[in-house]
Amino acid sequence: MTTGRWQRPGWLAPAVDLRRDGLLPDALAGLTLAALAIPEVLGYARIAGMPVEAGLYTMVVPMIVFALLGASRRLVVGADSATAAMLAAGLGALAIPAASPEYVRLAGTTALVVGVLLVVARVVRLGALGNFLSRTVLVGFLTGVGIQVAVGQLPEALGLVPVPGQAPEKLVAVVAHLGDASPVAVGTAAGVVVTVLVARRVSRRIPAALVAVVASIVVTAPAGLDRRGLLVLGVVPAGLPGLELPSFALDDVRAVFPIALSMLVVILAQSAATSRAYAARHGETPDTDRDVVGLAGANIGAAFTGAFVVNGSPTKTQMVDGAGGRSQLAHLTAAAVTIVAILLLTPYLSLLPLAALAAVVLLIGVELVDVAGLRRIWALRRSEFVVALLTTVAVVVLGVETGIVVAVVVSIVDHLRHSYAPRSSVLVKSAQGHWRSLPVEAGARTVDGLVVHRFGSGLYFANASRFAEDVRLLTATGPPVRWYCLDAAAIGDVDYSAGTVLLAVHDALRANGIRMVVSNLVVPVRGQLDRYGVIERIGEDGCFDTSGEVLEEFQRSTHT
Repeated sequence: MTTGRWQRPGWLAPAVDLRRDGLLPDALAGLTLAALAIPEVLGYARIAGMPVEAGLYTMVVPMIVFALLGASRRLVVGADSATAAMLAAGLGALAIPAASPEYVRLAGTTALVVGVLLVVARVVRLGALGNFLSRTVLVGFLTGVGIQVAVGQLPEALGLVPVPGQAPEKLVAVVAHLGDASPVAVGTAAGVVVTVLVARRVSRRIPAALVAVVASIVVTAPAGLDRRGLLVLGVVPAGLPGLELPSFALDDVRAVFPIALSMLVVILAQSAATSRAYAARHGETPDTDRDVVGLAGANIGAAFTGAFVVNGSPTKTQMVDGAGGRSQLAHLTAAAVTIVAILLLTPYLSLLPLAALAAVVLLIGVELVDVAGLRRIWALRRSEFVVALLTTVAVVVLGVETGIVVAVVVSIVDHLRHSYAPRSSVLVKSAQGHWRSLPVEAGARTVDGLVVHRFGSGLYFANASRFAEDVRLLTATGPPVRWYCLDAAAIGDVDYSAGTVLLAVHDALRANGIRMVVSNLVVPVRGQLDRYGVIERIGEDGCFDTSGEVLEEFQRSTHT
């Protein structure tokens, strides 16, 4: 007998909590998110080169779709400064006027391609693609984006005509025309900045940007500032987003594909990092694959509703978490509030001064400049600070789109640099019986006649010659060596090229009267060495479970 009650399928809205004790906290968190994020998304629309209403649209269908399909209870998906800046850089390179119908259509195509790429990433399990942006490089990339965004808003904040180019050219142009700055625009922008900073100092829960934006609108009309040279936003279409068809032309898809591919890497990296961080904070289990499905649906939804590419947003996620949100119900509440704002409040946005909006966006850019993160990297690892700084400079000087390519390349090169010259060591037993590490240098011995050499990474074509050089240094100089042991505890993979080098090393050692043995082999690596013929050369009796066993067997052999 059926009860007639509808039960929600397990795949639908798993992150929406409808239990009674969570309704009020989520509703209040959703209201807070809407109040804090609405001015922010207007700014992101400006960064992206889109009409301001497109920013509001990113908080409707995309947010609802992710709430229904995603797995993360905390991650907020919406417009984001990094992907907005990448969109502007990519479409700007196509020489299409910002906010024009063609621009909006191609922005929709970009969102659609991103959505399809996310679906492909989920099907073929490419979610790890986001790992190609290391945390170090991501800090540098977002810092560069922040500088680009902040510098790009200076002309409108000062009442000057914006100029094309990258941040250095824009900054030079601003300095050259400072004498032409509009006092009314400067005063408006300064008022917004002061209002936001003071409100945040009082309490981070105050919707500072919203207060500043409302105040600028309220002051503009009675004072007639729009008639005294202060540029305002102008007419903003009212009503809910309708069905907007992106361009499906093959030439357009080809044109936006590189932009979409760059965005894919940033979305996977930033969304996964944010989702995992908040899941760990609340003792929840992240499901990155399911979140990729939600992000795909959100971007496809954005493509057909006049919005633009959306991403997992760390700032919005922190807004909800700080306000006590427990599930995606908070995000559905924020979407509902945004719908009300679109229906009732858009006429008032026509009086929003461009200088005020530029000031809000400028502050967003400044907040992206992660000085604390850079300082922490500098304190802990100077070489990685250079990587972060190089990424920042690339984004600022070459632009966001080229910068993301540089960021990925720098991440890969940095990884190769570490694996090419890993931290290898010679293992020695202390007086207390514990293993300790000595540098790989001539004369280093575990005990007289024995070298236990721990190589610090997987063996592959690029570092195999480095490994062979280490072995030669350890065995050809200093006191005579009878046994050489490769401790493979840190080796997770051996490619074919490295396998041939291992065979050559074994033969060279044997020719010099030195026995080669191995220890701490994991099962997959042992299988690889077996296929390459290394185990056959060494012999089964040359494979030990631990380096301690090697030491015992060596000492036993020297006393027989």
